[in-house]
Amino acid sequence: MKATIWHNPNCGTSRKTLDILRETPGVDVEVVEYLKAPPSRDTLKQLYKDAGISPREGLRTRGSPAEELGLLDADADTILNAMAKEPILIERPLVRTEKGVRLCRPQDVVHEIL
Repeated sequence: MKATIWHNPNCGTSRKTLDILRETPGVDVEVVEYLKAPPSRDTLKQLYKDAGISPREGLRTRGSPAEELGLLDADADTILNAMAKEPILIERPLVRTEKGVRLCRPQDVVHEIL
């Protein structure tokens, strides 16, 4: 099974999720450091749709400029545009497999799609 993780190596939850993926037999992991290679707006929109969450639920509010940018009450399109421009606004880690997409907070959520 192929798994793609949008990863931030400075995030403990992201590192723990990546460890779970790497330790699971039969999982081929693709790591995308999203701060270096940000997903497009359309990719984010699809990931959130596939995860069954809104862009607002995928917005990183802690340790990001989300509040200063007025995103806490913004509509989905505004949030997606901001995330595409400033990837620090993306909550992590997002993981996609053939079984679906999850925002893996806490990291054990990743087992739902393995």
